[in-house]
Amino acid sequence: MSILKEFKEFAIKGNAVDMAVGIVIGAAFGKIIASLVADLVMPPIGVLIGGVDFSKLGVTLIEAVGDKPAVMLNYGNFIQTVVDFTIIAIAIFMVIKLINSLKKKEAEAPTAPPAPTKEEVLLTEIRDLLKAKN
Repeated sequence: MSILKEFKEFAIKGNAVDMAVGIVIGAAFGKIIASLVADLVMPPIGVLIGGVDFSKLGVTLIEAVGDKPAVMLNYGNFIQTVVDFTIIAIAIFMVIKLINSLKKKEAEAPTAPPAPTKEEVLLTEIRDLLKAKN
């Protein structure tokens, strides 16, 4: 019973829920960026370097023989993945930079001083009485 209670407390904590939401959003964001790179960024780059399709770049290590498929070193897929990662990293950096700037503005905003505690009010009254007595 203790394990179930601990799990419930863990699952209901805001951090666990925030993390789950972040993972789901991150997965969807990754798909969007992958499509951006594959469908919008890489075709013009391929045209600029002579019509090369990066996903098809590779070196055949062993030719196909009969039913055995060829052994390929697909470095084009690696280039594609590196470009995907770079764009995702830049996008995440920009989002974090935006969030940090918003937090900084929030922290710089002047806040009203907290109301004095009962002890402070009482000490102020005592001080004022002592000044009036002198």
